[in-house]
Amino acid sequence: MNKTITLLLLLFFLAGCYYDNEEELYPTTNCDTSDMSYSSNILPILQNYGCLTCHSNANPQGSVDLEGYNDVTTWVNNEKLLKSIQHAPDASNMPKSQAKMAECDINKIEAWITNGAPNN
Repeated sequence: MNKTITLLLLLFFLAGCYYDNEEELYPTTNCDTSDMSYSSNILPILQNYGCLTCHSNANPQGSVDLEGYNDVTTWVNNEKLLKSIQHAPDASNMPKSQAKMAECDINKIEAWITNGAPNN
């Protein structure tokens, strides 16, 4: 009898810890990609991922300079920027030897490019 009660209490306790609310387990984030601005959205992403540490005027590794808008658009126009951050098979994956950028950040850069990569 004691073992049965203990087992029932244990099962009740374990069942109470079960967490199956999908919305809380896998929260969706709102990734607003409208009205992307180079100065307000894209440049901060490049800075946050350390892109300018390796790809600036002072240290353009791989001959890739992302220091300013004109330099960034060079890599936008030849499609290498987006392919690199998307980890496309035919590109050098960036950030180098690190995890892929957050999908939302990639989507923001892609939306900016799709909108003509304006200098705003």
